[in-house]
Amino acid sequence: MNATATSLHWVAIGPLTAIPRLGARCVIKGDTSIAVFRTSDDRLFALEDRCPNDNGPLSQGIVHDGLVTCPICNWVISLETGAAQGADEGQTQTFPVKLDGDTVYLGV
Repeated sequence: MNATATSLHWVAIGPLTAIPRLGARCVIKGDTSIAVFRTSDDRLFALEDRCPNDNGPLSQGIVHDGLVTCPICNWVISLETGAAQGADEGQTQTFPVKLDGDTVYLGV
């Protein structure tokens, strides 16, 4: 589901207030669940909602310092890159996300 800049389609997924601070909201696109995260300073990130280690639901993890911790295995994943941190290796897919006014858009 990697989208190039020319094939990117922006989909409105709702208001910023629908995504809790330090939390996530899930969006389904085809067979893929995408977690849209909101940090304490209102930055937005989108990752496929599965840990690269055990397929755990990252949307249910703890959001902290631009990272999310998997609720099952405790792997720490970068919200920006989707890469596992520390000694762990693996990566989950990222998706572009933007805010226009109060509406959040997901690039698919």
